[in-house]
Amino acid sequence: MEYTDAMRSYQVRRVTWAGLVVNLGLALFKGLAGYFGASQAVLADGVHSLSDCVTDIAVLIGSHYWSRPPDAEHPYGHGRFETVVTIIIGLALFGAALGIGWEAVQVIKAPTHTIPGWIAVLAAAVSVFVNEALYRWSAYWGREVKSTAVLANAWHHRLDAISSIPAFLAVAGAILIPSWTMLDKLGALLVALLIVQAALRIIWPALKELMDWGAPLEICDKILEVAQGHPEIIDVHRIRTRYQSGSIFADMHIVVDGSIPVNDGHIIAEYVRKTVIREIPEVVDVIVHVDPHQASSMPIEEPCARK
Repeated sequence: MEYTDAMRSYQVRRVTWAGLVVNLGLALFKGLAGYFGASQAVLADGVHSLSDCVTDIAVLIGSHYWSRPPDAEHPYGHGRFETVVTIIIGLALFGAALGIGWEAVQVIKAPTHTIPGWIAVLAAAVSVFVNEALYRWSAYWGREVKSTAVLANAWHHRLDAISSIPAFLAVAGAILIPSWTMLDKLGALLVALLIVQAALRIIWPALKELMDWGAPLEICDKILEVAQGHPEIIDVHRIRTRYQSGSIFADMHIVVDGSIPVNDGHIIAEYVRKTVIREIPEVVDVIVHVDPHQASSMPIEEPCARK
């Protein structure tokens, strides 16, 4: 299904509002359970859920900007704003991980350790199931509307689910074997490391997008294959791509018989543009430059600019 900018913006905000409400509830539940259950790992997990709320708010605010239509100052639209919000989400995760890790190290250095309570185990178990369900729902809509920010936020939810597993095991182990209370603190450290890993997985693709990193060669090859499908096209070269908000913008040169009317060349170019967009869902716009065959005295070029 094709989504208009208004429909896309609505779905982004709907999914994000749902995530915000759930995360606020989980952060409160895990925070109280960690405090009264004397569990550093569950407290760390609660902080992680609270960081989810911050990124949810960033997505809600950002969606009002990146969903705006192109204007004179932004002829390609405002999609880069979504990329910036994605990076902010990654940095927020990274900062939360540093705080959790530092606190866990300080607690490990303490001379005494309190045995956690079962309420902490319950909170960790609930967190696993709720966050995994939230991830699956958010990821579905993130892919459906092609939103990198929603997908980044979805992975934030999944990380909450994954990070709750070591928290659950560490707290349960510390309760069942009281002499192993250190497990709870080590569980908090493991949660911090998992958050760092997820933060880097979110930040790096967004940074590549800001640097106009090209699409994978498989995409370029597919564009080439589609463009060469027109019988009047002699050659296709200089295929260039770049990402914006998870979608691909492409441009290319096609070579046609130089003796055909200009209007015919335009019709061929328009056919290529529409066919590439239809056949390759990731591509949202294509600029096709038409070269006449007689004037093409240059040596044969690589079809894709990225080899």
